[in-house]
Amino acid sequence: MELGELVGRRPFPAAGLLLGLTRRCPLSCAHCSTGSSLTSREEPGADRLLRFVGSFTEENRPDVVMLTGGEPLLLPSLVERLSARARAAGSRTALLSGMFFARSRDIPAPLLRAITGVDHFSASLDAHHEREIPRADVFRAVHRVRETGVAVSFHLTGTGADDPYLADVTRDIEKEFGGRVPSLVNEVRAFGRAASWAAPARTGPEAGAVSPCAMAAWPVVAFDGAVLACCNQDTVDLRPAPAHLYLGHVATDDWASVRRRALESPVLRMIRTVGPAHLAARSGLPPRGGSYCDGCRALGSDGRVAADAGSVAAGVPGALLDLAAAHRGAADGPVGVVRQHGCAPYAPLVLARVPGTDTVPAVGGSR
Repeated sequence: MELGELVGRRPFPAAGLLLGLTRRCPLSCAHCSTGSSLTSREEPGADRLLRFVGSFTEENRPDVVMLTGGEPLLLPSLVERLSARARAAGSRTALLSGMFFARSRDIPAPLLRAITGVDHFSASLDAHHEREIPRADVFRAVHRVRETGVAVSFHLTGTGADDPYLADVTRDIEKEFGGRVPSLVNEVRAFGRAASWAAPARTGPEAGAVSPCAMAAWPVVAFDGAVLACCNQDTVDLRPAPAHLYLGHVATDDWASVRRRALESPVLRMIRTVGPAHLAARSGLPPRGGSYCDGCRALGSDGRVAADAGSVAAGVPGALLDLAAAHRGAADGPVGVVRQHGCAPYAPLVLARVPGTDTVPAVGGSR
């Protein structure tokens, strides 16, 4: 599974699932959005995650399961078992690693078994990671993973389109891999350890403006086992979670229940279709300050929002609105998704070059 295919599925509700296996990580990067550390013990629990993924069926399962953390490869056996269970139901798995193991000349056998059990492997690389893991070591490890036949990519972060680091590292990746390894480029977000210094992730649109949010499409399993409707780090970390963004818990719910709530909630349908600012305005809520995501989180505290969303987005009409919004979000393919949600000037890098040509493969954004 190539990076472009994974990203192209992002606008489609419940097409993917994000699993945070652990908040532990042997690195201490200054920009870490989750504030992960080696001493953290926040984990949903292996048995709970295995039970939850084991509830997938061939008829009802996500297309993609993204394994992340912290550092998921601190739990290589769990990665193997989760990947096997997901694959048995027809789901594919992707893993994002901070590459702590790249300091070694060889990838340890348990980690290599876990990596070869997933369908896509992505290596985090940025100025903060490079202070702990040299770029040359990361490149060597990525070459080794490619030799196993697993599709690979880089997950790059920088301070913005003008960040000289991003220009430098993308040139180096092009030189090292000949354009055959794609990259997803994002901007550092003001969460976790970056909260005190990073720029705000997104300013809110004008009151009433239509600004759909595809990030409310894939459920996220947080480090306490709660399942949330979006990957905003405040939503993932802060409790109580807003009622309209809470989908259940891996200790008590199965995938079918979580998927049904994600797909059938009129409020979530409206967030994905017109965005939280427009929903707030049409529900009669006064304009408020703060970020786009702050405005969304606040929606759950007002009953007018649920009533208005239900009048428009309940039942079959709401499902059709939701599907239409997903197809609009995917209309320009994976590059279009990254232009909207990532670092726009680097969006074309999400597609790898076809060997022997100067073109990138066509990747559909919908089923």
